[in-house]
Amino acid sequence: RQGKLRLQKWYVPLSDKEKKKITRELVQTVLARKPKMCSFLEWRDLKIVYKRYASLYFCCAIEDQDNELITLEIIHRYVELLDKYFGSVCELDIIFNFEKAYFILDEFLLGGEVQETSKKNVLKAIEQADLLQEPRHEYFNVPVY
Repeated sequence: RQGKLRLQKWYVPLSDKEKKKITRELVQTVLARKPKMCSFLEWRDLKIVYKRYASLYFCCAIEDQDNELITLEIIHRYVELLDKYFGSVCELDIIFNFEKAYFILDEFLLGGEVQETSKKNVLKAIEQADLLQEPRHEYFNVPVY
């Protein structure tokens, strides 16, 4: 129940001050809720959808007309993608590989909308990006004359 923010993605422009205020309020609100309480709550003019996985909370703020159950499924799909990539994701994976966690999110969601529904396709795109980032050792072992 520390309330340390590990990842955040904003799809509306807000000042840093406003983002910090919103984050602080939401962390306090979500952490204060009991485990058996509903994963949906109304907050300001938005709906908050969250899900706890072990010690990690995943939280989304959605507009009033958006579907809470679909959002809960989106959170679950993101966690499944993280699990597949990291092999049972934990907080340390996200802390030390936050760039990859953001990359996975960006492959899955674009502008707050689901871009790719297939886990297989998302993971394939991530694997291809990983291959591009790997150093090519054959170039480093060529003797210079």
